[in-house]
Amino acid sequence: MLFTKKQMLYATLGLVALSLIPTLLPGYKTSIATEILIFAMLAMSVDIMAGFTGRTSLCHGAIFGVATYVVLHYVTVVGGSVWVGALLGVLAAMVISMIFAALAIRTSGVYFILLTLALGMIVWGVCLRWTSVTGGENGIRGSVAPAWLLNKQNLYYFVAACFAVVTFGMWKFVNSPFGLTLKGIRDSESRMRTLGYNVPLHLFIGFVVSGFFAGIAGALYAFFNSFVSPSTVALAQSVEGLLMAIVGGVGTLFGAIIGAILVISLENFVSLYTERWLMVLGFMFIFTMIFAPTGILGAARNFIKSRQKK
Repeated sequence: MLFTKKQMLYATLGLVALSLIPTLLPGYKTSIATEILIFAMLAMSVDIMAGFTGRTSLCHGAIFGVATYVVLHYVTVVGGSVWVGALLGVLAAMVISMIFAALAIRTSGVYFILLTLALGMIVWGVCLRWTSVTGGENGIRGSVAPAWLLNKQNLYYFVAACFAVVTFGMWKFVNSPFGLTLKGIRDSESRMRTLGYNVPLHLFIGFVVSGFFAGIAGALYAFFNSFVSPSTVALAQSVEGLLMAIVGGVGTLFGAIIGAILVISLENFVSLYTERWLMVLGFMFIFTMIFAPTGILGAARNFIKSRQKK
């Protein structure tokens, strides 16, 4: 059976909620919802590594941004098809993921964090200095979405459809036998080696798969934003994706969606009333770590379990 009755109910409610967003939140708020879905995919791809593999990556923002760069460059500079550009963007993200994975998978803990940080910074440096291709600090600007996606509602529904498929793919991946192996590596790498598992190979595949999903999010971001610059691949992008996963609940996958809603909402709405919205974001992160160290979704699950025991 593909879904249990409970999972089918949750999936149905999720799809209904997605379909109602443009009606409940019209105009500019629909664009915010589109942005939330894109960054939720990025945050979930980060969670595959941080929550299910035990490797906290600080280069997924760079992988995300590479896909965006490729799409915009291929369509606006080369003059190619947007769909070919999107495919090339995702493939470029996977290639970068393979290179990063080959360099990083034999490290762990703080060494993995620092190495992925350095790899992401290399991408940022290339995007900043390779002006003939990336446009340097000016970036690349141009509408790449087909005419039928220029409407905010149509773009939202397209991104929502991609989001539903990608989310299902990630859920199947982390709950597959391979995904359970990654959880085993997270819990005890030495034990998995003793049992005969090829730990580096599993980590490599897990990294590339998470990069693939980050690349899809990056390609969709090109449709949404129509602009890319070195800030798109900067460390802040990776940190933001990780922050979303942590606030929602690392290792829950769907918690990243909650984190994306909170972070993007704060960025767009709190900033209307104060220039110190980053301070508000910082306080939210601090309170989450103090009162809900397992994240919002993790805390909710623990609360429900404690109530059931009583």
